[in-house]
Amino acid sequence: MQYRTLGRSGLKVSAIGMGTFSFGGTGPFAAIAQQDASEAARLVDCCLDHGVNLIDTANMYSIGLSEEIVGEVLATRDPDIIVSSKARMRIGAGPNDEGASRWHLIRECERSLKRLRRDHIDIYHIHEWDGLTPVEETMEALDTLIRQGKIRYAGCSNYTGWQIMKSLMASERGGFQRFVTQQIHYTLEAREAEYELLPLSVDQGIGVTVWSPLAAGLLSGKHTRNQPVAPNSRQDRGWSEPPIRDEARLWRIIEVLNDMAASHGVEAAQIALAWTLGRPAVASLIVGGTSIDQFESNFRALDITLSADELTRLDEVSRPPEIYPLWHQTQFAAPRFGEADLSVAR
Repeated sequence: MQYRTLGRSGLKVSAIGMGTFSFGGTGPFAAIAQQDASEAARLVDCCLDHGVNLIDTANMYSIGLSEEIVGEVLATRDPDIIVSSKARMRIGAGPNDEGASRWHLIRECERSLKRLRRDHIDIYHIHEWDGLTPVEETMEALDTLIRQGKIRYAGCSNYTGWQIMKSLMASERGGFQRFVTQQIHYTLEAREAEYELLPLSVDQGIGVTVWSPLAAGLLSGKHTRNQPVAPNSRQDRGWSEPPIRDEARLWRIIEVLNDMAASHGVEAAQIALAWTLGRPAVASLIVGGTSIDQFESNFRALDITLSADELTRLDEVSRPPEIYPLWHQTQFAAPRFGEADLSVAR
């Protein structure tokens, strides 16, 4: 296992972390899996045996059941395992049962701690932007939780670039602890993060963790142009995330992945993960799975080194369009690009 520093913090996280999206599997999450504590324990032990030290969950996953299972499983395991959780999404019918208000965040953190059977959460993310709550209130609430010892680091997930920068400025002006990480969706198929989120991470020292790095299994190699929906997959059970806006491009990417995987004697998923692990500011890929074989397959991505020619080939088949003002900057500002500007292909 590789261990990487999370942004400008001193925290080391495993390059592959474990996602628990499928623990519990109630409501819409049943389309992923319905893993009880016994099955979850088998998968957790597999990950720990391979050196994983980061386990990621959220209060909304099966409306708390995922956290309960994580808490039950980890109760008899290494107490130094890093646990990441989140709050912000709607978890009830009440008017304050969603959002990033001080009221909601502190209540949900305390509820999560009880479910997780812990006295602290190592990394606590705001799961989504809340445009109705003053950002100063959100950042002050996170700072309060850190000072109380209930969380150790704060992060965000699914924010835009300006929303992160507004949050960082609020922290600086208020003397609050700042975000050290953001959890984003970023794959060969979905490279929108390169417009602002990755350069921002390089510039501001924000460590990146990636959710669904195989695009909900679409980059596993099992889905092909001739078989768009693989049998027994999430998509076969009605899962529709992430959105695919250019299906022809997806199949071109998958064909290159499968061809490259064959030359390495591995699977397409491992090539896709190896590519993402090499991207700027990426600290950890949060991977889930329904079997030990899936996790062990994902761990083999750590042993793959892609050549410069292979990286160029993957970049060419997947490169996103250069949107404004990036194309204008490339035309007129390139001689004065800094480290953050140069961190991704333009």
